[in-house]
Amino acid sequence: MNDLTLPLSGLSSVGGKSVVARFDGGMLSSNSGVLALAEVEKRLRVADRVARCIDDPRRPDQIIHSLADMIGFRMKMIAAGYEDGNDANRLRCDPVFKMAQDALPSGRDLASQSTMCRLENLPGVRELVVMGRAMVDLYCSSFRQVPKRIVLDIDDTFDAVHGGQQLRLFNAHHDEYGFQPIVVFDGDGRFVGAVLRPAKRPSGAEIRPHLRRLVRAIRSNWPNIRILIRADSHYCSPQVIDWCRANDVDFILGVAPTTTLRKHVADLESSTMARFEVSSKTNKVRRFKEFFDGAASWSRVERIIARVEVGAQGADTRFIVTNLASGKAKALYEDVYCRRGAAENHIKSWKTHLAADRTSCTRATANQFRLFLHAGAYWLMWGLRAAMPKRSSFAVAQFDTLRLRLIKIAARVVEMKTQIRLHLPTSCPDQCILRIVLSRIPQLAT
Repeated sequence: MNDLTLPLSGLSSVGGKSVVARFDGGMLSSNSGVLALAEVEKRLRVADRVARCIDDPRRPDQIIHSLADMIGFRMKMIAAGYEDGNDANRLRCDPVFKMAQDALPSGRDLASQSTMCRLENLPGVRELVVMGRAMVDLYCSSFRQVPKRIVLDIDDTFDAVHGGQQLRLFNAHHDEYGFQPIVVFDGDGRFVGAVLRPAKRPSGAEIRPHLRRLVRAIRSNWPNIRILIRADSHYCSPQVIDWCRANDVDFILGVAPTTTLRKHVADLESSTMARFEVSSKTNKVRRFKEFFDGAASWSRVERIIARVEVGAQGADTRFIVTNLASGKAKALYEDVYCRRGAAENHIKSWKTHLAADRTSCTRATANQFRLFLHAGAYWLMWGLRAAMPKRSSFAVAQFDTLRLRLIKIAARVVEMKTQIRLHLPTSCPDQCILRIVLSRIPQLAT
């Protein structure tokens, strides 16, 4: 058994003075910024929304940890950088995590790893469908007023797995087994939805029902909203295009180059190459052309925009298709379609900074639930960033930067009869921005 009164050996002297260190500091935490995430959660009520989708089979008189408490604890763990469920055993007695769950530092410990594991395996398929709808409702409630139009970026990302998980599939491109979930963000980085699926390119027959459920859920909140679907060529299929037209949904999609499409821009490519040759060859030459054409499988011709770019590496031609009648070709490509690249950063925040690819459960339903848990953590971090002053560098900071600067703050917790005191480091370099954020979080839309 460890003796807390014994000094820590092996420390060198400083300035001629010996260093004596003991584990007797009392109730300390390295994550005092989790309390700011707790304030965001109180505004967005992410855990409550998710918990209401699950039927709790436990006897009410024997429940210690409610579903909302466990889900909230798990989401805050992920946001703080503890994505592994085993971390719950170490953090369940952390005084700040207890306070974040509205419990006293001296009160009962939070849920353990085994309890978290049972939670992840609890939801069934029907409950997960309802949970996906709840995520869309959360997205809609994050706006102060109904927007005139929203832009939805749809993309998929590879998630490698190393076990016998359900739905796993070998992907020759990545040379690994894994999943390839479809994720949806809006143009401002809000999380909209995620669907777990095998590691293969999605077909139009698979994408269409996903879009139908998504658009139906959004329009149940906003009946008159204009929706623009933005995606790469993986999602350009006749089923998707026809469905969007039939349901009054705008789209702007990448199109894979074909021989037929290239015939339309052959002269433009030649003249652009000639312009580059007579130029200083230091800057790329970019030109645009639009025309109406369509693949043999399409039900009608569509508006195609071609971007021809010539540089030192040669010619590069890209095509997009859209049903937007207005707008010049250059503006639609550069100002509308190319902003789809921001979705890659949102996926990075969700997958890399919040470890959303930690889908190691055997059952597919448990892994789908994990995607939603990490989506909830994304919303907490997004809410924290949204509360930043617009001119602050924190307003565009990555989630791992926010975690390092504002969540990983040490504190000593002193529980008194009528109050709880947090003693934060006087040398904390970001105490000013933390004060500002805590004053602005109550202004988040709910």
